[in-house]
Amino acid sequence: MNHSLMKNRWVWLWLVLLLGVHGGNAAAQAQPAPPAPSQAPGAAVAQQISVLTGMAISPLLGASAYGGYRWYQWRKAPEAARKPLPWFAHPWFWVTGLVIVGACFLKDTLGNAMPAAIKKPFDVLEALENKFSGLLATGAVVPFLILLTGDSESSQAVWSAMGVAMVDLTWLYKLLVIPVAMLAFFFVFLAANSINVLILLSPFTTVDTLLKGIRLALLGSVAGSAFLNPWIGAAWALVIIIGSYLIAGWSFRLSHYGAVYLWDFLTLRNKRFKPKPDRNRLFLGRSINKVPARTYGVLRRNDAGQLTLHYRPWLIFHRQTLTLPSGTYAVGRGAINSEILKVDGEKTQTTLLLPPRYRGHEAELSNLYGLLGVRPVGLHAALKWLKELFSRKAPALTG
Repeated sequence: MNHSLMKNRWVWLWLVLLLGVHGGNAAAQAQPAPPAPSQAPGAAVAQQISVLTGMAISPLLGASAYGGYRWYQWRKAPEAARKPLPWFAHPWFWVTGLVIVGACFLKDTLGNAMPAAIKKPFDVLEALENKFSGLLATGAVVPFLILLTGDSESSQAVWSAMGVAMVDLTWLYKLLVIPVAMLAFFFVFLAANSINVLILLSPFTTVDTLLKGIRLALLGSVAGSAFLNPWIGAAWALVIIIGSYLIAGWSFRLSHYGAVYLWDFLTLRNKRFKPKPDRNRLFLGRSINKVPARTYGVLRRNDAGQLTLHYRPWLIFHRQTLTLPSGTYAVGRGAINSEILKVDGEKTQTTLLLPPRYRGHEAELSNLYGLLGVRPVGLHAALKWLKELFSRKAPALTG
């Protein structure tokens, strides 16, 4: 998905199709009265957009709540009319999911009084749960949502409004809408997951509380607007989808950084890791020559002795090389995270971020690259991180 592909207008054409062009043929049909808003043609499609967006913001809560709703509807139906429940609508899944969500809420409520060193492991587990449930929802729950809508009369109302009601194009609806819905889910999930990563990286419990409040407000706004009116809910959900698309590059890099951080932390990778003489993977700590922060790449020295970062945009595209600014560099050892600093007299500037696997290997890394030794970084680095976080402009998708 390069820059031109992501700008492809077909993506937005089919996102608009999710809303549908409704009502054109409805007025022409001989109906005694217009249907209620909740029963209007395509209202189910609009509701599914809100459900999809809310599920992307909090996958486990969304999948569990939707599964519980499906189970409740199934129990209300006559026994002869009951269809087999999808796996996520069985109580063993959605009850367990809601219990986990409740435990996370309790952790967030009581955890603000905990020291950061005690609270962070629980934040790691929550971030891991969010990634797992997001993958689960993308692969299983989201396609079911769209297939359910495609089998309903609402999808036929979409085609009716477009003047092709006499042709059964449900298969085309599914073929086109499912990939776009999964792509929209992916964008929103990336944006919401970046909040979890920021919580994981933040050294301040007050910032954690603010970020969690933002996430809760987004989720509440989607649910509240959809409850008031399905069309208002769908319109607001589309605003969130478009906004998530615009920051997808920033969200992707932050999410990947969080994934590497989690893997190194949970597997205690630093215990079995050894820096290599010419191939060490790390992250760019700030934007340099239009290459955005948290770009993942390999650090090397070229034939001229300059430090270079070799990276692939979106991890899959053609490899590119960034030459770091000339100067003196040192390794900064932090209480949790370490980094490579550019040293200019008494001033230092974060240039590269080291994943947790490098914890305890800072001196060896400094010797391999001929850096100016290892120095501690403390609270002043945390304050600097906080300042840069909220002042940094969201980069473009191509990073």
